[in-house]
Amino acid sequence: MPKIKVIIPAFNEQDSIANVIQDIPSLVEEVIVVSNNSTDLTEVNAKHAGATVLTENRKGYGYACLKGMDYISKQHSKPDIIVFLDGDYSDYPEELTKIIAPIIEDNIDLVIGSRVKELREDGAMTPQQIFGNWLATKLMSLFFKAKFTDLGPFRAIKYEKLLALNMVDKTYGWTVEMQLKALKQKLSYTEVPVNYRNRIGVSKVSGTIKGSIFAGIKILSWIFKYSFK
Repeated sequence: MPKIKVIIPAFNEQDSIANVIQDIPSLVEEVIVVSNNSTDLTEVNAKHAGATVLTENRKGYGYACLKGMDYISKQHSKPDIIVFLDGDYSDYPEELTKIIAPIIEDNIDLVIGSRVKELREDGAMTPQQIFGNWLATKLMSLFFKAKFTDLGPFRAIKYEKLLALNMVDKTYGWTVEMQLKALKQKLSYTEVPVNYRNRIGVSKVSGTIKGSIFAGIKILSWIFKYSFK
């Protein structure tokens, strides 16, 4: 069995983070929760649930992910696979085995958990999220002939391939940056349909007009930037 580590960016997820950690399959070697300037009990609850807890005071999803990667880079024993997962309990952590299966069984480089409508709880994704995902994946199909249907946060990637992507986005463009760079570097990829439920608490991105607009601009800017490279 390959070595697997999970990185969970979390901002004020005290009511959900323990559930997320507890539902992660035991085959995972280490669960790393990166508290992204949380002001509640996220860090305490994550530690009690058995996770390694890091603190990243600069707000931004990408900042948190990069903090987790930096921590792993300093460890003596490196993982084979990194799984990214949200801390709001909207994903089903037990489906991690589905996410990593194509990497283990078929040597795929990158796997995206696709939040398909049939497996998505009513209201789990806002209209702006649904439209944004549709537009982003359609543009990636147009410019890069990609077969992505989602920018889902629940994803797995070979560790060495992740390092080669040289990820830089600090905020909302992290997921699309990874997918675009995977296309540019001709990594093998696939999607796995995953269940998706209403999150615990209010989304800091899609739950606000400002967050939705900023995320949309970041995602589209990455796509257009790479389409002209």
